[in-house]
Amino acid sequence: MKSNIISSVKKNRRKVIIGAVIAAAVLAAGIISYYVYEHIYYVYTDDARVMADIVKLNSQKSGKLLEFNVEEGDAVTRDQILGRQDIGSSSDSSIEKSLIRSPIDGIIVKKEVNSGENISPDKTMALLADPEDYYIIANIDETKTRRLQSGQTVDISVDEYGNQKFTGKVESIGKMSQTALKSNSYSDKGKYKRTVQKVSVKIKFSGSSNLKSKFTIGENAAVKIHVVNDK
Repeated sequence: MKSNIISSVKKNRRKVIIGAVIAAAVLAAGIISYYVYEHIYYVYTDDARVMADIVKLNSQKSGKLLEFNVEEGDAVTRDQILGRQDIGSSSDSSIEKSLIRSPIDGIIVKKEVNSGENISPDKTMALLADPEDYYIIANIDETKTRRLQSGQTVDISVDEYGNQKFTGKVESIGKMSQTALKSNSYSDKGKYKRTVQKVSVKIKFSGSSNLKSKFTIGENAAVKIHVVNDK
C-alpha cells in the first residue's frame, strides 16, 4: 500500500517536472520568436529626440529695448509686433526698424533678452519653433542603416506621453556619422578605438499640423521603423 503511494507521488512529480520543462520551452521559444520577428521586421532605437526647425529673432538696428512682451511658451504669428526699441532722435523712417516683429507663426521656446537691455542685430533676442513642423531625430547604429530608406513607416512613442503612439515616415538618412568630425577616436596609447557609429535619421510626424503645441523640443522618444513589407 505504502509503495503504491510512493510510486504515485513519484509519477505525479515526474509529470509536474515534465510539464514545467515543456512550459519553459514553449515560453523560451515564444520569446526567441518574438525577438527574431522584431529584428527582421523592424529597426528600433530609444536614442531619439523630438525636434523642430528653430528660427532666431533679431532686431533690425542697435539700441535700447523699450518693450519685449513675450514669454517662453507664447504662441506668436508672422509679423506680429513683439517689442520695440528706442529710436532717440532718429527720423520717422526709423520707427519701422525699431519694431521687433515675429519672422514666423510659431512658439517662443527660449527668451534671451529683456526690456531695458541694449541690443544689436547680431544678438539673438529669442528662439522660435514652428509647432506644425515637428520631427524626430533618431540615432541609428551604422550596421542597421542599410535597411532603411525614405518613406518607411515609423511607430513613435514620446516619453512624456507614455503608451500613446504616434506615426511618422522616414524623411532622410544622414550621410555622416555623429563622430565623423571628432578627433578622439584614438586612445591615450595611440590605438584606434573601434566603436559602433551612430547615423542620424530624420523622421517626420504624420499629420504634424495636428500636433501644434503638443511636444517639448528635445524630449526623449523611441522609434520602431518598419523595414519589411512596408506599404
